[in-house]
Amino acid sequence: MTRTFTLALAGTILAGAATAAPVELGPRPFYLIDRMEEGALKDKLMACQDMEMTAQKFSIGHRGAPLMFPEHTVESNRAAARMGAGILECDVTFTADKELVCRHAQNDLHTTTNILATDLAENCTTPFTGANGDTPAAAECRTSDITLAEFRTLTGKMDAANAMGETVEAYMDGTAGWRTDLYSAMGGTLMTHAESIALFDELGADFTPELKSPSVEMPFDGFTQADYAQKMINEYKDAGIAPNRVWPQSFNLEDVLYWIENEPEFGKQAVYLVEWFNGFDEQNAETWNEDFAALVDQGVNYLAPSINMLVTVKDGQIAASDYAMAAKEAGLNLITWTLERSGPLNTGGGWYYQSVAEAVDNDADYFTVLDVLAQDVGVEGVFSDWPATVTYYANCMAQGM
Repeated sequence: MTRTFTLALAGTILAGAATAAPVELGPRPFYLIDRMEEGALKDKLMACQDMEMTAQKFSIGHRGAPLMFPEHTVESNRAAARMGAGILECDVTFTADKELVCRHAQNDLHTTTNILATDLAENCTTPFTGANGDTPAAAECRTSDITLAEFRTLTGKMDAANAMGETVEAYMDGTAGWRTDLYSAMGGTLMTHAESIALFDELGADFTPELKSPSVEMPFDGFTQADYAQKMINEYKDAGIAPNRVWPQSFNLEDVLYWIENEPEFGKQAVYLVEWFNGFDEQNAETWNEDFAALVDQGVNYLAPSINMLVTVKDGQIAASDYAMAAKEAGLNLITWTLERSGPLNTGGGWYYQSVAEAVDNDADYFTVLDVLAQDVGVEGVFSDWPATVTYYANCMAQGM
């Protein structure tokens, strides 16, 4: 019998979605389903092929839809919303004049924008040097190297670099073969954090901004970490966004605790991000339970581990990890990242799938992993680089709730 599940977020049509564009998934979910192994899950998913799809909060656009669009751009987020992502992400960092902008890292402009091909290249922390023999190319360009006005002159590109490029042009031409430059040829439109709020609201989506760790020493020109965390929340308040539409994230627990203490309405949905690290398998349940109990005692309600922490292989099948079950038993709400991020599953899927590499052999296994995350782990949302897959699943499996 096909299992059904109840997700706190999965079946909820977005507030404001009536003004959003119709959901159009494109061919990818159907392509994946066609290639699944025969069984109850495939049968259930196939039975939903004629459904009218709606936007779902269970489907979270990770930097928009960067499988094919330059991340953190207007175009990428419009694509994610079109595919039914009910929550969209702006990774938040700051410029030299302490204005908040959307970038995955403060020091990624050399791989995510055209800065090296502009006069602003001379402002970079580490100017470009081409590869020389076995010595790879090098560059580091930070948002804090430039002002907001200068940031606005840049365009987004696919996040990539050719480490063996001897010229700027060769270095910038490094997009992985399983991604594409088709939608970056004309350049992606960069956004400030405030502009992302206006765009996501227009698209009928909710918000999950991530406060990124600064590459500069803090305080930065008098700008403290607390100032930074507060400024991000202030931009939602200034825009009149209800706190229950915002899931602020950070890998820095101190940021999460700051929001819980100083902005409790936003802190209720503050998300503590954690990721796989060396020696993860050597941790034990006692350590997990102590960690989880401490988080709950401090008021943390949401934990967002990477996918590889939540799934494992048991008896040859993909299954919920002991870590995932301990987190749920502690009362933590789980969100996870990132589906369709690190390459084709027929070669193991990369970092995100290292805990289940022996059990995945083609991209159709994305649905198998997703089903375990939803049914057995009980996650409340899944970040994806191509939200259509998660949107399809959330619509299909929420039938009859």
